[in-house]
Amino acid sequence: MEWDEDLDAQGLLCPLPVLKARKRLKGMQTGMVLRVLATDPAAVIDIPHYCAESGHALIGAGEIGQAQYYLIRRI
Repeated sequence: MEWDEDLDAQGLLCPLPVLKARKRLKGMQTGMVLRVLATDPAAVIDIPHYCAESGHALIGAGEIGQAQYYLIRRI
């Protein structure tokens, strides 16, 4: 999967990964994909919930080493 922008939120705790993702997505064009890297255990719940509430599409997720990644398409 390819993405347009990266957001490194590793080491940040709730709610910062979601707040930073929201800010970054606001500056992106519709259809672009943001990859968020996070180590906060709550991100597994927070990021999908944010996508559901905001209308953005969570199109992928997984793990890279100690971090989780989330691919979010701006709607």
